[in-house]
Amino acid sequence: MAPRWAPPAGLVLLMLLLTPAAVRGDKPLRGGPSGAGAEPEASSAIFPLYGDVYPHGLYYVAMNIGNPPRPYFLDVDTGSDLTWLQCDAPCISCNKVPHPLYRPTKSKLVPCVDQLCASLHCGLTGRHKCDSPHQQCDYEIRYADQGSSIGVLVNDSFAMRLANSSVVRPSLAFGCGYDQHVGSSSEVAPTDGVLGLGSGSISLLSQLSQHGITKNVVGHCLSLRGGGFLFFGDDLVPYSRATWTPMARSAFRNYYSPGSASLYFGGRSLGVRPMEVVFDSGSSFTYFAAQPYQALVTALKSELSKTLKEVSDPSLPLCWKGKKPFKSVLDVKKEFKSLVLSFANGKKALMEIPPENYLIVTKYGNACLGILNGSEVGLKDLNILGDVTMQDQMVIYDNERGQIGWIRAPCDRIPKFGSSALL
Repeated sequence: MAPRWAPPAGLVLLMLLLTPAAVRGDKPLRGGPSGAGAEPEASSAIFPLYGDVYPHGLYYVAMNIGNPPRPYFLDVDTGSDLTWLQCDAPCISCNKVPHPLYRPTKSKLVPCVDQLCASLHCGLTGRHKCDSPHQQCDYEIRYADQGSSIGVLVNDSFAMRLANSSVVRPSLAFGCGYDQHVGSSSEVAPTDGVLGLGSGSISLLSQLSQHGITKNVVGHCLSLRGGGFLFFGDDLVPYSRATWTPMARSAFRNYYSPGSASLYFGGRSLGVRPMEVVFDSGSSFTYFAAQPYQALVTALKSELSKTLKEVSDPSLPLCWKGKKPFKSVLDVKKEFKSLVLSFANGKKALMEIPPENYLIVTKYGNACLGILNGSEVGLKDLNILGDVTMQDQMVIYDNERGQIGWIRAPCDRIPKFGSSALL
């Protein structure tokens, strides 16, 4: 849902507010619609993922951007559309990041009158206005924790190798953020920016599809042991074996949502009204609205063995300790029951959430609930399935067919259909 520049103590809500006024008037407007030249036959690409839910709090991918290509670490976020990097344009205020700041050139600026700028503005605010044909495409990002980022839209090449062994370097539009007020400025952030994989036309996925490079399909497999893989295109999709549900139009912006679900714990209904659910790889944890969260906590506590004692842990709000410290979720999973989400849109499509998909064992050896009360961080009635719940599952967002799928998978094994690592 949002870029995370420090280990998250709670969800950072992302609200993108676009400003029509040019922020940096010293940059002339040049450039135009991004183009990739000759369009190859649509293929697929696969990328290794790094990071974990705990203790790093995110999964990220390495992307090679620019000419010559340089590596950048991007937080994989299916909950937002815009890909962006912290950059030196020059930088007014930036966090410390793993790589040298991206440095744009004047020829890379996307003007306000460009269709990509119009799509970005309209998709996020419902309006688009250019005061002059020479205005650049500015944006402002504000966060619920009062953090913010100001930037300008640019386009540059992304180098990647496809499953058909071809090498492509499409010119894609992304954000160049040069005024950041997010996270801790004294610590090095784990990533250089965000990889926006939402369904909006400004997302990297949509742009690759528009160029005919990959189909408008993205999937990720987040390993419980850390790492995993990300893919664009449909060559890896197990269509006949996965559980599918139609994408629902979410009342909460442009999220990937399978619609409403009923919640069960240990095979019994928790008696809460159907929950609107969204999938969001940009959220480390899962968030339930107040009613289902409280129902879940009550059910959990009533079923727990007396060998587990509730304990305070700085990592998460609700934790338990055993007779001796736990080393992994596998040490404690037998003490907990599975959750199940039953989606009405998918002919009663079920998603089982075993204990290892909602518990986290901290460095203190305690087992903590990785499902948090979203109402306490401003999410209201939104229910987010974050990274913790999607671990060891291949999750597929198929914008071609308008459906979301999932299947249990060994996410620490990267599939091979030819070498498709980034150059």
